[in-house]
Amino acid sequence: MKVVIDGEVRTLKAVWYEDDEVKLIDQRKLPEKIEIFEAKNSDDIAYAIKNMVVRGAPAIGVTAAYGLAMAKKKGENMDEAVRKIGSTRPTAYDLFKAIRYMQINGFDMNSARRYAMEISGRSRKIGEIGNQLIGQNARILTHCNAGALAVVDWGTALSPIRMAHNDGKNIFVFVDETRPRLQGAKLTAWELAQEGVDHAIIADNAAGFYMRRKEVDLVIVGADRIASNGDFANKIGTYEKAVLAKVNGIPFYVAAPGSTFDFSIKSGDEIPIEERDESEVLEINGTRIGPEESHSKNPAFDVTPNEYVTGFITEYGIFKPSELNKLKELMDKDLFMNIK
Repeated sequence: MKVVIDGEVRTLKAVWYEDDEVKLIDQRKLPEKIEIFEAKNSDDIAYAIKNMVVRGAPAIGVTAAYGLAMAKKKGENMDEAVRKIGSTRPTAYDLFKAIRYMQINGFDMNSARRYAMEISGRSRKIGEIGNQLIGQNARILTHCNAGALAVVDWGTALSPIRMAHNDGKNIFVFVDETRPRLQGAKLTAWELAQEGVDHAIIADNAAGFYMRRKEVDLVIVGADRIASNGDFANKIGTYEKAVLAKVNGIPFYVAAPGSTFDFSIKSGDEIPIEERDESEVLEINGTRIGPEESHSKNPAFDVTPNEYVTGFITEYGIFKPSELNKLKELMDKDLFMNIK
């Protein structure tokens, strides 16, 4: 991804391996500063995933792959390393796909590098395919962060937007702030600003206002897990955007690599939903915004039923929810994705 540091344009990935450590852009510090978190063992990897140093399903998977290869290289107990890393975040399917991939390949570092390269390359392909949906002067709404920070490079939902911008299309992006952690306001807006993409941050509750005024042409979001029937889990608030898009006749697309599809479950009812600490809702930057007597509920994700999805943008093409059997057939023939 393009990053401007002290006036100099540089290219960085969200996650990489260097000097016997897994390096991660610490997403908790953005947009105020770019700081690199250095993970030296599986405890550090588990901490980074659990505490949102890294987030976004594909990036979590790549972090796990590098982390397990590093753990093997440093002589750790691999059963324990797998247990620690696998217990961090239950909803993101890429985490478990990556762990299984590394188990099959003996926790080899070259396999971890290949996993990272595959995810990055497939996200670029998503951009190329999704770009076809974006017309000149398109106004796009996105929710949470499904950019390079969430996928190592390019992104999922932001990949078609990047491609459209690079093609010279005049586009505008509505960026949902995405409470409670503000991944849209902090991360998506930061990525778009680095790339010079015209955008505006809006309150989560403002999306319907702009939809009803016919100021949104399409919605593109990412996903953390997609069931075989097309129900999918994504950051809390996605379901509301999907319903509003349907009511207002706006196409609603989900951009995700094959690694996010979980064909072992029939519907979204089987997707585990992570509940995070109530402080994320009750505090902003450490300052409490609710009464001391109040508690909160904090589901990190919601499930959007397939009836609200216009199509899934994948590296294999664009598929309606009713066509996911065709996607599965393509994935079954793909040696990288056919991980049992």
